[in-house]
This record gives sequence, structure tokens and C-alpha cells, in this order.
Amino acid sequence: MSQDINFSSVEQLAASIKARRISAVELLDAHLSRIDAQNESLNAVVTLDANRARAHAKTADEAIARGDAIGPLHGVPFTIKDAFATNGMRTTSGFKFFDHVPKHDASVVERLKNAGAILVGKTNVPVLLSDYQTDNPIFGRTNNPWDAARTPGGSSGGAAAAVASGMTPFEIGTDLSCSIRIPSHFCGIVGLKPTEHRVAADGVVPTPQSGPRPVRIMSCVGPMARTPGDLALLLSIISGPDPRDSDVDPIPLGEFAAAPVKGLRIAFAPTIGELPVSNAIREALGKIARDLQSAGAIVEEAKMPSIDFMDDLKQFGALVPKITSAFSPGPDNPKASLADYLTALDRRDRSIAAWETFFGNWDALLCPPAMTTAFPHTKPGTPLEVDGRQQEYFSLAAVGTLFNYSGHPAIVVPSGSMDNGLPIGTQLVGRWWSEARLIGIAKTLTEMTGGFRRPPGV
Repeated sequence: MSQDINFSSVEQLAASIKARRISAVELLDAHLSRIDAQNESLNAVVTLDANRARAHAKTADEAIARGDAIGPLHGVPFTIKDAFATNGMRTTSGFKFFDHVPKHDASVVERLKNAGAILVGKTNVPVLLSDYQTDNPIFGRTNNPWDAARTPGGSSGGAAAAVASGMTPFEIGTDLSCSIRIPSHFCGIVGLKPTEHRVAADGVVPTPQSGPRPVRIMSCVGPMARTPGDLALLLSIISGPDPRDSDVDPIPLGEFAAAPVKGLRIAFAPTIGELPVSNAIREALGKIARDLQSAGAIVEEAKMPSIDFMDDLKQFGALVPKITSAFSPGPDNPKASLADYLTALDRRDRSIAAWETFFGNWDALLCPPAMTTAFPHTKPGTPLEVDGRQQEYFSLAAVGTLFNYSGHPAIVVPSGSMDNGLPIGTQLVGRWWSEARLIGIAKTLTEMTGGFRRPPGV
């Protein structure tokens, strides 16, 4: 029974609790057993609060027995990336100087709890979320459930490994440089980077001193799960205006309607510009493009916007330290003036406008999520071998980082595997505020590819 429970969708689990086919306590115990069985080898869950979670599960069952009104996630357990403030639960962001126990929840955590979800623990991250692998001096290294010798990605690597191995039904990640999408691609799950300012960033990377939040652009908070339907459910809960984050825009999500293949307008790009992408990923995406076209979609290897993509990445690389080091400038990251910052935003606006014009002709862009699939653990910065050639480590996320710079929503969907069995993901990108449409297309795509597959031996 527990095996089916651990790999059921969030929608199925919530419905089963509501219908009393399973209790919240039973569901929690199934996931705690899974953590006990898998976490020693994966090291994905780094903080666990089983006693408090069990008390909440018992309270949830009592509410069901009384016939009380319940939320859409009533009794569903979850873990969350160790980058969010969690009231009474240790929070570190992988950095010893940020190791503390907050006295309040981040906005997304509060919303999930208000919807009835039960927080069980926290998942591992790299130091200050700043690497494409998940490792830090506090908790150590997280391994990929498909191959423990490989990374699950970063910075939401612990989150992706926990979802893929059945230790949690869903997660919430952060994405400043493909940090939701790379781990989703590496671990074979679905992950969504929403439009910039769709979801509140309050409580992300909290400090013991509770100082001002420096990162207010390009970084996004989004859901990770095993089905696109679960992404829709979770996004509907965590998105929308928030009194603690005035940047969030009051744009309706719209209907999460199905997206029939016939008539879909899909732009296909085996890479963007001259960015390196492995042949295996190119071939997998090419097959998906052909299958979509055979099923009735309009698929073209479309002309990309007139953008200097390498300069966009250079501008992104210059803008990130301007914001992350705003309150702690140093010799490598001198303090930027307001004029510098506004000039950088003006340059960025031109790229956003060019992409928006491009998406006026397409429902989505089908493109790679990363340069390669999950790679063996290595020292950060070490060149990565791709098709027999050494490629720069930080080129890994370049294709996805372009859409952090532009703020566009992007979803990664599992879409087959390498010859060695490692999962390959597909990235779908759409115009600003088009998450509902993208999730509908992702549902169609997973019906064609089979979607999530359970890692062998897990």
C-alpha cells in the first residue's frame, strides 16, 4: 500500500483523505517510512520534525471526522527547500551564518499550511543556493536517485531528489539561474519557474537578523511535483498578491484547460544561439517536435528574436551581484549606484520586449532545459564533458538562465531517457503570465512521453 501512496499525485492524495480512503496519519507514516528507507543514501531531507507533523496529522483526521470544512491540501505531508523561513523549524540556506530557527513562516509556507498541508521537514541546498550541485558544510552532499554517483542538480537538488524518490509528494523551489528546472531535468520530475512576481518571495533565504530582501527581480518561487496537474494545484495556492511582497502582481492565473495537440503553435529550438547542448538532448527534443507535428501541432524551428544571447547572459551575470551584494559589497562586487542599476534594468527591458514579441506568434517555445543530463559529482567550476568535449561548468544552465533574465515562465517535463537510463527533460517557455497555458501543454506532452518514471531501485 505504501508504495502506491508514495508515488501518487498530490491531487489523488488530497482526494483520498477527503473521501476517508486513507487517514492523514497513515499518509504521513508512509512518507516517514520512505524517508527512513531512502534518505541515508540520498541525503535529501536534512531536517525532520516527525513529532510535530504527527500531531498535525492527528488534528487533520479529527477535523475530517467532525465534518469540518477543509482546504485543498488537507492532511497532505510535504517537505520544503531549506531556503524558506519555517516557524520553529531550523533554516540554514546551507550557510552556517544563516543557521537559525525563524519565528515566522515564509509566505508560501504559510499558504500551504493554510490549505491544510503538513510540513514534515526541509530539503538540502548548496551554500546560499549558489551552485548547480547540492552540497554544503552543514549537511553534506545530496545524491541523485537515478544514480547516487551523480548530482541531482542545484539549488533545489534536495527537493527534486525527495520528490523523485517518493519521500514527499511535492516541493517548492526557488529559481534564480535554472534552480528549479535543472534539478527537475536531472531527477525526472516536473518543475515550474513562474512568471517573475507571480509568487511572493517573502521569507526566501532568511537571515537571523531579518534584514532587507535584496533579490527582488529575476528570482522566482515555484512548485515541483510528479505531474503537471499537481503544479496547477500548487500554483493556484501559492500565487497571487501578498501583503509581505508588494512586487507580486494581481494577474489572474486563468483556467488550467487541456491543450489539444491539434493547432498548437510550437516553436522548436534544439539550442538557443550558439549555446552548447548535448546531442542526446537535441535528439530527444527533435523526436518530441516530430511527434507533436505528427499529432497535428504546428511545429517549426522558428527564427529566434533579434537578441544578442551571449550579451544577455553577460548582463545577467553583472546584474546578479548588483542585487545579491547590495547590502554587503566587497572588492569583487563593488556597490552599484542607483544609476547603474536603472541602466541595467533598461537593458533588460529591451530583451523582455523582444521575447514578448516573439511569443505573440507561438503558444510555447520547446527547447533544452540545460547543456547536459545529470553529471557525476565534481568540484564546482570543473569543466563538464559533453559529447567528448570539455564545456565550461557555468554554461550548464545558460539556456534556462536566459528566461530568468527575461522573467518568462518556463516548465520542465520529463521526456524520455539517455542510453544509460538517466532522465531527459524538455523545457517549455511561454509569454509572461501564461503558466496555465504552459501547464496545459505540459499535460499533453506527458501523455505522449509517459511523464514521470520511478527511478530503479527506489
